[in-house]
Amino acid sequence: MSQTTTHDIGLDGLDSLGGVDALCLFVAEDDRPLPSSAGFVDWRLCGSLSRVLKAGFFTGAEDDWLLLPSDGKLPVPRIFVVGLGARQRLDTSALSEALAEAGRVLSKARVESVALEVPGEGRLDDAARADAFQKGFLPAFKGGRVAVLADKGLVKSLPARKG
Repeated sequence: MSQTTTHDIGLDGLDSLGGVDALCLFVAEDDRPLPSSAGFVDWRLCGSLSRVLKAGFFTGAEDDWLLLPSDGKLPVPRIFVVGLGARQRLDTSALSEALAEAGRVLSKARVESVALEVPGEGRLDDAARADAFQKGFLPAFKGGRVAVLADKGLVKSLPARKG
């Protein structure tokens, strides 16, 4: 079972991720501008994620994947970006499956510790997001440490401790 900690969403939360192997971001095909953690990461990477999206190399379509280096601009060396499809079609089942697939791919990539933000804020309630994380991501991820970038509402729904 992975050790789970929580961190605030934002630049301070991202900066607190020292010792984490990878960051996993979820981007929907209709997320423009990039919301939340993806937007903060794009800012730190001087717009490189936005440029990849604009070029059409990665679109945010369901099952679309992208791997970016952080080039030292974040304390995490690798950034995995997962496409969610259309955000308006994101329901609990689709979220759980996207999280499970992310856990499987990160495990195949031998990621031992990962930071991620559970997507779906504003679309799904905190309890549904927490449930999808616990039932989708955690069983699929074989690494030892998970740092969740979360707002206060989601933190209350997760059995996690502040990291």
